Amino acid sequence: MVVFLIRTGIFLGSAALGLWVASLLIDDVHLSVGGFILAVVVYCLVQWILTPFILKMTRRYANAFIGGVGLVSAFLGLLIASLIGDGLSITGGVVPWVLATLVVWLVTAIASLVLPLIFLRNRRQERKGAAAA
Repeated sequence: MVVFLIRTGIFLGSAALGLWVASLLIDDVHLSVGGFILAVVVYCLVQWILTPFILKMTRRYANAFIGGVGLVSAFLGLLIASLIGDGLSITGGVVPWVLATLVVWLVTAIASLVLPLIFLRNRRQERKGAAAA
């Protein structure tokens, strides 16, 4: 249960980091302080729900595009998060949407790889220390 909570926190944290970095790097991506948490939660929920569905449909109908599943689900997460609440807005046409999708996808992918190594390694070290005592 603890590992599930840690992984959920990492997922939320990596999404928050991705949205924040996109807002720093892309002029047309705006985050509001009050709605930031809602935008992160909505983005994560969309990712969590739609990614398996998109992967299944891609495997069934367009096997060559499996590598793009993360990008499609990141775009849909951004789109729905921007429609719900005022935490995230992306203006300026197609280019900011494409760039935001790429940045959020890349940052969340890297954070999803690095953060578990940090947090779960500490958890394993704590268990080893408790077992030795």
